[in-house]
Amino acid sequence: MKKVFCFGELLLRMSPALGQQWLQTNSMPVFIGGAELNVAQALAAWQVPVQYGTALPQNYLAQEVCDLMTEKKVDMSRVHFSGERIGTYYLPQGADLKNAGVIYDRAYSSFWSLKPGMINWDETLKDAGWFHFSAISPALNTDVVAVCKEALEAATRLGLTISVDLNYRAKLWQYGKKPVEIMPELTKYCHVIMGNIWAAANLLGMPLNDKLIAADNKTEYLQHAVETSEAIAKAFPVSHTVANTFRFDKEGGGIYYYAALQSGGQQYVSPEFTADKIVDKVGSGDCFMGGLIYSIYNQHQPQDIINYAAAAAFGKLHEVGDATRQRVADVQSTIQRYEQKR
Repeated sequence: MKKVFCFGELLLRMSPALGQQWLQTNSMPVFIGGAELNVAQALAAWQVPVQYGTALPQNYLAQEVCDLMTEKKVDMSRVHFSGERIGTYYLPQGADLKNAGVIYDRAYSSFWSLKPGMINWDETLKDAGWFHFSAISPALNTDVVAVCKEALEAATRLGLTISVDLNYRAKLWQYGKKPVEIMPELTKYCHVIMGNIWAAANLLGMPLNDKLIAADNKTEYLQHAVETSEAIAKAFPVSHTVANTFRFDKEGGGIYYYAALQSGGQQYVSPEFTADKIVDKVGSGDCFMGGLIYSIYNQHQPQDIINYAAAAAFGKLHEVGDATRQRVADVQSTIQRYEQKR
């Protein structure tokens, strides 16, 4: 079977417990992360053949990471070894990547230092049937943008299905280009587009309907999802599937979550998922993307696709770390519980 190829930067997440606890205990948990690697790990756990492409330095730390991912059934044979360091970021335990507390330390990492021509994409993608990336990579610098475009051109030439996660990280866009100057040129290659109405506005220039947003209710948000999806389909004719997620914080640390899929001119909506308490917000969107790819790869029906992706994302909120450890049966159990509440 053809493999899903996920391309992006592998990162080490340093997760300090604040209030000086990490200083007093001389201890800080470290998680292996990166949006696209989180997707790859989810797919591997769900028995989808998956390869991961990134750039890492040739040292023992990188080798240990590769060995661990290989044990988890992620094919690391396409990793490009170059440069001198693994990128890192710092995020307090339980916080969100969109939170002001995130500190990135990615400049001059092996991935950040990639340049066009360094990767033979035709050779790298020869076993793949799907190429996935996210908007995080093009946020780094113009060279990485060019590398992404190389990959997308090769994936198109080879007939791969292409997906993008419209991750928006304002702190990363620091090299003089606005996201709307970069992302539309890359998104035009994509068949499957995932994000939310606000990310689509920030990254692709899709219009925001202030009247619908001001209403602040599910009916109006879903109508906005239709409008955004239709605008994306018009701007990017290659796309055939658009997914929008809606995640709202509840008082006391809980979550209210649902998602919508636009496919074949019709909207499909997931069950509503709610929790009074969550464990870790990091990786929930990646898990949704993994669920989307998993379900489309296995040719599920549109309603089943959005149900699985949303349930997987919700389940990830109750796990520590960047990547999910849920199995297919776990996700299906979540779907069944919340469908009964409809």
